[in-house]
Amino acid sequence: MSIRDWPDDERPREKLLQRGPAALSDAELLAIFLRVGVPGRSAVDLARDMLKQHGNLRTLLELDQAAFCATPGLGPAKFVQLQAVLELAHRHLAETLNRADAIQSVADTRRYLMARMRHHQSEVFSCLFLDNKHRVIIYEELFFGTIDSSAVHPRQVVKRALHHNAAAIIVAHNHPSGIAEPSRADESITLRLKEALALIDVRLLDHIVVGDGQTVSLAERGVL
Repeated sequence: MSIRDWPDDERPREKLLQRGPAALSDAELLAIFLRVGVPGRSAVDLARDMLKQHGNLRTLLELDQAAFCATPGLGPAKFVQLQAVLELAHRHLAETLNRADAIQSVADTRRYLMARMRHHQSEVFSCLFLDNKHRVIIYEELFFGTIDSSAVHPRQVVKRALHHNAAAIIVAHNHPSGIAEPSRADESITLRLKEALALIDVRLLDHIVVGDGQTVSLAERGVL
């Protein structure tokens, strides 16, 4: 049966208009993006098949072009549309963060960092450079690979802070394992950065560890 033959309150688009996007399942939201199904399968059926095949929505949205287009009926044009939607979401989060006071909007800061970092397959160390009112100047990813005391160079963080004329910094790194629990090395890096930045009168406000769907603040843990 085609989606057009469904009752109005069961069609994804009509359901969204009547009840809001939060009322839709992952498959229904994905079906709206797909728009059409394949012969014998509605867009919702196709969406359910894709979610079942890839395990969850996050894995599906992070597929590369070859893997995404391997699904019958999906080609490069649809992959490009998906990447554009994801980038719009990232930019929306960034603008939300930039409009607010980052320190008073802890939840926005964490959501932004999670959206930017949790998809990385290896560890990435990033910085949010802030002005003297703690508004975001820029987000930068500085170090890649295994993040330990030998991989993160405080002098490079100091150099970028001076370049952006930052008054404060929030640093973050991801754990590809999905577990956000900080290690002793994470605590050591945090203290080294705090000392180095203090020499140029820049405050290290927090070090956030990003996992899969969770974050841990070293400031809240009492390390800073």
